[in-house]
Amino acid sequence: MESLAALEAECRQCRRCPLAEGRTRVVLARGNPTARLLLIGEAPGAEEDRLGLPFVGRSGQLLDRLLVGAGLDPEHDLYIVNGVKCRPPQNRRPTPAELAACRPWLERQIALLDPALILLVGATALQAVLGVKGGITRLRGRWQEGEGPLLAGRSLMPLLHPSYLLRHASEVEDSPRWHTRADLAGVRSRLNAATEAPGCGD
Repeated sequence: MESLAALEAECRQCRRCPLAEGRTRVVLARGNPTARLLLIGEAPGAEEDRLGLPFVGRSGQLLDRLLVGAGLDPEHDLYIVNGVKCRPPQNRRPTPAELAACRPWLERQIALLDPALILLVGATALQAVLGVKGGITRLRGRWQEGEGPLLAGRSLMPLLHPSYLLRHASEVEDSPRWHTRADLAGVRSRLNAATEAPGCGD
């Protein structure tokens, strides 16, 4: 049976797309690989590329604060990955070809981790996993039920990307940050239910 360590060692050698030429590090994951909750983001930025960890720059720091505010420990309750493992130039969005090249790595991560719940952070993650383009504001906060061999039986929640929330700092009711806090509270409740279900957390 494949292990995460073997997958990560193989992924670090990846040359499937031109992003490999400009990277400092392959950015694989952080958090708890036994967690029931998987968070999938877009792609590494400059700080992530430097450190080899996802969501550690300004967006990641805001994400961690929001998670903690919802009662979620980023190092214990989640495993955090990106749809694309190498930094795109100038932090641009990954292209469809780059998403496709990296998708086998993401699929293998999901299969190994076997999470009950998946958070899709931002429009690119939504496109990478569910094939939905441009629907993040319409779908955020609404649980999606996975289909197909990989996602069947898993619940997926689209969330606004923290880089968007950095540009919208208001916390007033009906603001993007207010909605994200409410969405994460719903995730915490759903995770509690999944963890307490028979056979979970043994």
